[in-house]
Amino acid sequence: MPSSGPSDESFSLRNLVARLTSAYPSVDTAAVEAAVAASYDHFEQARIRAYLPILVERRSRKALDAVRGTEGGRADIRTPGPEPDAATDRRQDDDGTVGFRGRTAPDFGG
Repeated sequence: MPSSGPSDESFSLRNLVARLTSAYPSVDTAAVEAAVAASYDHFEQARIRAYLPILVERRSRKALDAVRGTEGGRADIRTPGPEPDAATDRRQDDDGTVGFRGRTAPDFGG
């Protein structure tokens, strides 16, 4: 958890820990706190802080989803890698074609 910084960020993070603790009752509270702290640390250098709470929550949930099935939720918390850029996230679809994952390709005119 951040020891310094805006108090509204600290409040948001404490609130997030409380919500995630109730959302993941099978995961140890210390593991939830570790996931939130690791997620927050990932965005330490972010210049735009407005979306930090939602980004930290998404990253924490991904880490906790991975831990949920482990014994007591005491696994080593490692947050997932960087999220792909939405404009360049092109992955191969099930049918072998390449497209924009989860949305339609941009309109190129016509």
